[in-house]
Amino acid sequence: MQSLLVHVHPSNWSFLWDALSALALRLCAAAVILWAGWWISRRVGKWLSGQSGIDPTLRPIVRDCALWGVRLVAIVGALSQLGIQTASIVAVLGAAGLAIGLALQGTLQNIAAGIMLLLLRPFKVGDYIDGGGGNVAGTVEEVNLFTTRLTKPDGICEYVPNSALWSNSIRNFSRNPTRRLDLEVEVSVRDDVNRAIEALRALAAADPRVLAAPAPQVMVTRFDDSTVVLNIRAWSNIDTFWDMRWALSRQVRQALADAHCALPLRTRELHIVQTGGAQTEAQTQNDSTQGATQHPAR
Repeated sequence: MQSLLVHVHPSNWSFLWDALSALALRLCAAAVILWAGWWISRRVGKWLSGQSGIDPTLRPIVRDCALWGVRLVAIVGALSQLGIQTASIVAVLGAAGLAIGLALQGTLQNIAAGIMLLLLRPFKVGDYIDGGGGNVAGTVEEVNLFTTRLTKPDGICEYVPNSALWSNSIRNFSRNPTRRLDLEVEVSVRDDVNRAIEALRALAAADPRVLAAPAPQVMVTRFDDSTVVLNIRAWSNIDTFWDMRWALSRQVRQALADAHCALPLRTRELHIVQTGGAQTEAQTQNDSTQGATQHPAR
């Protein structure tokens, strides 16, 4: 081995040294470009996250797009420093994108659904929604390309794929400024229904959270077992809706008691009617029993 190194021409050594030096410089330049790209992307992401002028719903997706856009430019620049042609990079990325797209069709559906949710805006950050075919409900915290982050009423965080929301109906409880309460109350059929209706209407009108227009209503909805079911309809602002609901539910019993109406106890009357054939059969069995008693076996 040493003999081979001795016979190597000095010009070959200089050529090898120059090639290694150029490669080392290119590698250092590529590393510097990658480091600078990642540093700039983080700075851009933090800057976009702190911009109050950007809508909170669009802020995460804008931040991610800007972050990965800067990183992609840095990767292409680093590969160019290593002597890889940009056209070849684009061709490889196109082929890889096609293969990845065929393999991740479900993920691409989430991306397409996320884009449609961000464009059409059926909800925004802070809205309480019910979607996914009735299986998903919570307050929207963040909308990304792949998932939507919700916080459920019990404080549990839930990540929902965007396609599950987009492919089903979405009910937004926070979009409209007002909301109607439908509260069912049962009274006995033996009580004065008109007096109960007036008492409940006065109860709803006296609550300061109930809007005057539309005016609160109380009506009979149906009749059940020995009960009359009344429905209280009252409108309120969405920020005071639940306080109004709990207050009215708590005060209903006292309002009915003041109107001399009581909450009913469900009862059902059963009438047993015996037919003539059943009575004859019962009489025959009674006669047979009496005969067996008068003539015991010897």
